[in-house]
Amino acid sequence: MTTISEKLTKKAWASAIAEPGKEFPLTQLPIISGKIPDGLRGTLYRNGPARLERGGKRVGHWFDGDGAILAVHFTDAGATAVYRYVQTNGYKEEAAAAKLLYGNYGMTAPGAFWNQWLKGVKNTANTSVIALPDKLLALWEAGRPHALDLQTLETWGEDDLERLTNNGLAYSAHYKRDDQTGEIFNFGIIPGLNAKLNIYKSNATGKIIQKATYALDGIPIVHDIALAGQYLVLCIPPVRVNVLPVLLGISSPCDALEWKAQLGTQILVFDRQTLSLVSRGEAEPWFHWHFVNGYLDASGLLIVDIARYEDFQVNQYFKEVPEGKTHTPAKSSLSRIHLQPQSGKVTTIERVVDRHCELPTVPQQNVGQASRYTYFSSFRKGAELGKELLNAIARFDHQTETLVEANLQENLYNSEPLPVQDAQNPKQTWVLSVIYDGNSCSSEVWVFDNDHLDKEPVCRLGLPSVIPHGFHGTWNPA
Repeated sequence: MTTISEKLTKKAWASAIAEPGKEFPLTQLPIISGKIPDGLRGTLYRNGPARLERGGKRVGHWFDGDGAILAVHFTDAGATAVYRYVQTNGYKEEAAAAKLLYGNYGMTAPGAFWNQWLKGVKNTANTSVIALPDKLLALWEAGRPHALDLQTLETWGEDDLERLTNNGLAYSAHYKRDDQTGEIFNFGIIPGLNAKLNIYKSNATGKIIQKATYALDGIPIVHDIALAGQYLVLCIPPVRVNVLPVLLGISSPCDALEWKAQLGTQILVFDRQTLSLVSRGEAEPWFHWHFVNGYLDASGLLIVDIARYEDFQVNQYFKEVPEGKTHTPAKSSLSRIHLQPQSGKVTTIERVVDRHCELPTVPQQNVGQASRYTYFSSFRKGAELGKELLNAIARFDHQTETLVEANLQENLYNSEPLPVQDAQNPKQTWVLSVIYDGNSCSSEVWVFDNDHLDKEPVCRLGLPSVIPHGFHGTWNPA
């Protein structure tokens, strides 16, 4: 039970995850202010860990929560929304037992140590989503995606995309889709004494049409891939799993991770057509969860933007989130890497803007090519580093080198900002985010005008229940 003193010391964001997210059926959303733009037609999907406890016991890490999907459908008749948990096998088992049964990234399975092998790791389907012509995929780091109905979010089950036929084949949460060709690129890591990396190419339906496998050193943490012109780029930070305590069942993977700065950062460059390895390079040590974007400049140099941390403290910060109280400072910055693709050699790394940068995005039509704007979540000026959750929306203009921020008041917390192209006017962009209001303990969907991001949102929509802080989403145009 939370005491009065704990309530006084916890930040407002903690109330969003104090209880599991509550599902709701397809519901017409009230307009709180403004109006829905006439050219905003399609569906916003968002994914995130919505249940961080079961049977009175909290999960070990933010990444361990059961995934739930929010779908907001924008039509001529207004906006409707539905919110449902992904019905994974592990979720259904634990719901029936009314307790946690599985180990995961930040926790070992409850009970005797042999449960680590008997139960395995639960696929939480909680990280991201991809909208395909006939289904929605809920993505997770270390397993197969789950297919859902695009409208109702009914879970259909795991999907092998016609090539993930072996149990060990994972499909990561961070795909990259080329808007011009419809091709989708992704990867997956197979653990072992030395991990294996699978690179996948899919067609527009999501079916995997090409796969290549490469050996890695040890078991690293690789969370994202970049599409950059004719290349795919992977940066492997100097974090490795100490395998023995995990195998013995005495440590979770999270607690067995070691920061080894002396290894530096490995950079792998692949040809997007053949999936062949073009170069392996090394650079100074850093950690990043997310790429922003990548492209080839006029001279043939690879430009790759990342949300860069100097070390791995952010993992401890995320581990503290389920308790509703954090204390570990972790700051990243929007950084740009200049890279020679044929050698993998980094020529320069520059800090683009000295503000905390997470959950970065660019307009979907700019993925893999130069983008004027980068959008990201940050902290409000004056926020206590290490104690707050993301509570600012920022847009960096690479052309004018200026930063614009949305004016979020105190105790408001945003999700990843998604830039969406207007269906009637391609030059108009809307920026969508799910906002948690810690003052009223409620959630809303906000629509900003890209050209007036620092002004009031053009539309605010009320949601029937609180949407716990989540990770990634996508926009599916009508």
